[in-house]
Amino acid sequence: MGKDEGKTARTVRPKGVRSPKVRAAQKLDVGVDAAPPDVRPLAKTGRGRSRSMSREARRQTEEAREAFIRSRFMGCLLGGAVGDALGAPVEFMRRTEILERFGPGGITAYAPAYGRVGAITDDTQMTLFTAEGLIRTWVRRRNKGIASVEAMTARAYVRWYKTQGKAQHPRYGDREETGWLFQQEALHAQRGPGETCLSAIRHMTVMGDPAQNDSKGCGGVMRIAPVGLVMGQGGASSTETFALGAKLAALTHGHPTGSLAAGVLAVIIAEIVRDKTLPEALVIARACLRKHAHHEETEQALAQAQALAASDLAPPAAIARLGQGWVAEEALAIAVYCALTAPSFIDGVIHAVNHDGDSDSTGAITGNILGAIHGQAVIPASFLSPLELREVIAEIASDLCAFREWNIGESDDVGGRSNPALSERVWQKYPGF
Repeated sequence: MGKDEGKTARTVRPKGVRSPKVRAAQKLDVGVDAAPPDVRPLAKTGRGRSRSMSREARRQTEEAREAFIRSRFMGCLLGGAVGDALGAPVEFMRRTEILERFGPGGITAYAPAYGRVGAITDDTQMTLFTAEGLIRTWVRRRNKGIASVEAMTARAYVRWYKTQGKAQHPRYGDREETGWLFQQEALHAQRGPGETCLSAIRHMTVMGDPAQNDSKGCGGVMRIAPVGLVMGQGGASSTETFALGAKLAALTHGHPTGSLAAGVLAVIIAEIVRDKTLPEALVIARACLRKHAHHEETEQALAQAQALAASDLAPPAAIARLGQGWVAEEALAIAVYCALTAPSFIDGVIHAVNHDGDSDSTGAITGNILGAIHGQAVIPASFLSPLELREVIAEIASDLCAFREWNIGESDDVGGRSNPALSERVWQKYPGF
């Protein structure tokens, strides 16, 4: 995070899980309606057996697509954590110091940080609490009928704040926190939290209101990938996705660039989930960006990143031209450049962390993008096995992908009954407050 600012996943999915068609008919419930189900008539075949085979092929295609979407969710959040952990040991080092310590290729494998190998930082911590805020928004709407995604995510950030040795909060005091994520003891560790985030959360009085500061540090953009995943899967428009990403970043970062860069990343991830290429996603994201006042810094940084990606300049020199990543537009631009030029996932995150500056944040955002593009399978086991909180990250990713299928709440959106036992289990894991 910008310091200039001072086993297999389990998922709650037993009985009562809805079919893909039912899920598609539901509301996204974080602010927009889902796209209508893709139900096309079967082709006329003339033979019952051919018709049956066509139906079976359609089912298998849908299952394969859903499996890869889940892999994108897993790849995005685990990939971000891998980039974060790779960059953590060198975050405050100059490139010359990195090369001197790790050799001419720089850091290419985990090194000790925060007392262990594979340690995550506040970047991944806050990404997890962003994901939790989105899930708990939906749970509250299903049970209470109304919820503000900005307020619910702000409350999630208060829970993160309390994991950073801050037992007291001016508004919530020493209120006992509940929910599965907060109960993960390994999250209760200070991993270089940005002072802007801590200060903005400490001064929150109305949950969901924008921060009253002028920071454009990268602490807003580096945590926003879950927004893109959820909105992309749910059928939200690029305009809605951009708006939500920017609003959630603005909870802690008041400068327009600090939130606009987050809107861009949210759209990039959402469009990738919809099977767009990264260049195609960038066209859509930059078009959204240009609709907003004060977009010039972020637009210029992205244009430069794409131009450098098309040039013959070596990655170290190209990244140096983009900045150090302490501020939002630089961190985003470095990640976009690395994702565009990387021949593989691991090459991308290695390039993203071997520079002067905020290596963990640029590594995390690059990992988010490349993991979403290629899915979990591209992340080497040698990076996943020692990754801190790997199972927790995977479980959050799995739940984030599946929560619309949970048949919970007072009623079913399409006229069916909810599952009371499942509703209780989900409420205990993700309470709607």
